[in-house]
Amino acid sequence: MNLIPEEYQITSLLNQDTYLVDGELKKWEGQTTAVFSTISSTAEYGPTILGSVPFMGEAEALEAVESASAAYNNGQGLWPTMKVSDRIKCMENFVTQMKTTRKEVVKLLMWEIGKSLGDSEKEFDRTVEYIYDTIDSLKELNSRSAKFSKVQGINAMVRRGPLGVVLCLGPYNYPLNETFSLLIPALIMGNPVIFKPAKLGVLLISPLLEAFRNSFPKGAINIVYGRGREVASPIMKSGKVAILALIGNSTSAIALQDQHPNKNRLRLILGLEAKNPAIILPDADLDLAIQECIAGSLSFNGQRCTALKVLYVHESIADEFNKRFAAKVDSLVFGNPWDASVFLTPLPEKEKPAYIQELIDDAIKKGAAIINDKGGQHTANYIFPAVLFPVNKEMRVYHEEQFGPVVPVMTFKDIQEPLNDMAESNYGQQVSLFGRDIKTIAPLIDTLVNLVCRVNLNSSCQRGPDVLPFTGRKDSAVGTLSIHDALRSFSIRTFVASKDNAYNNAILQELLSSKESNFINTDYIL
Repeated sequence: MNLIPEEYQITSLLNQDTYLVDGELKKWEGQTTAVFSTISSTAEYGPTILGSVPFMGEAEALEAVESASAAYNNGQGLWPTMKVSDRIKCMENFVTQMKTTRKEVVKLLMWEIGKSLGDSEKEFDRTVEYIYDTIDSLKELNSRSAKFSKVQGINAMVRRGPLGVVLCLGPYNYPLNETFSLLIPALIMGNPVIFKPAKLGVLLISPLLEAFRNSFPKGAINIVYGRGREVASPIMKSGKVAILALIGNSTSAIALQDQHPNKNRLRLILGLEAKNPAIILPDADLDLAIQECIAGSLSFNGQRCTALKVLYVHESIADEFNKRFAAKVDSLVFGNPWDASVFLTPLPEKEKPAYIQELIDDAIKKGAAIINDKGGQHTANYIFPAVLFPVNKEMRVYHEEQFGPVVPVMTFKDIQEPLNDMAESNYGQQVSLFGRDIKTIAPLIDTLVNLVCRVNLNSSCQRGPDVLPFTGRKDSAVGTLSIHDALRSFSIRTFVASKDNAYNNAILQELLSSKESNFINTDYIL
């Protein structure tokens, strides 16, 4: 404990004993689930208990459904009918309060999921910035919509309206940022939200509960805890969810949408698996390619959907690339999240090292070797990244999204080989392309943009900046997330139309002048 800086020590347990429903923080007195960190707080290794969260079931799930449904009230509720400017004020109030929790949330990010101090601070700050950017984007959207258009003798005001109740389920690897990339646009567009935190990174929501309760009308945001099977399933079975917003895996997404009694009414906003490749061409700048492939494959231990999960290296440069890449991996610093210069940190899932070892063993059995000296070395809460070469299609690590510290490397002679593999893959999120000859790169780009949704030229795959569209083909995503696109994903175009005559025009003019309608107005929000 003495090795842990005082400000990051766990001095008391955080036992979350309330949940947010119908505008109240209700006391929970039922069963709880202990929350552990794989990081040890003592010299002799042992998981650290951080606190506990409610273990809820069907009754609490349906309570949240009723709360959100009442808040929507068939489109008549306060939140869906509220002026855009007033919804923005609620969100501004929330983010102002959220900023006061930075220190506590960052500390919990480190302990709960093992994210480094710098990356934890970046996740919090990026999320705050995302909320402000979403507010600005909604102001712009509102201003463009605050007018009548006349087409073929019809006057119409076209705006975007809410769809109804949203079930929001975020991931453990970005439990704040990626969760809020769903929750914030869903909420600000007038949809009541039911939010269940991920299995890991759950306590860091606790400091924000008061801010949620204080900032939004009752029922607009409901936060429940528990396993997906116990909580999310009855919510979907109720048939009252209009949007399933989930970042996770396709198995969970399919299971949940199948439980909705009217799947044709269910809108899906999903961020799912990916197996993003890097393609290193013969003329690539190897220093740059190695640097970007290290960041792409092993940032946050490769626990990112955007991580590089397979490297295709042209056979003519494979020996040099492998030697230098393996040495670079071995030089990476492993330590606790608050340690200086740390790059690799403890894995939050206690079962993950054993799974990574399974992939390594399978690959070795089928012809691969670990080409870095430290690869596969175990500690109590980690397995050092193994660079596997040569990888072939018989190996599990070729097919499975490893979501952890193992890097499969393949060679290619003809560029058609990785292109064919990408075409046959179930996934289509991003690719990293390393090279410099434009006569080679140009036709490749023209093909790759039809296989994935983002081509990263001489850089690793990533999500940001948040103004750019974030989506994927095939099993990698449904819908598009970015600040601009998310507002549209969580809303629908709706409008008021009337024939262009003196009678109707007088009514419209009176509606505008009186400001009686929150929908029909031309207010400009600064």
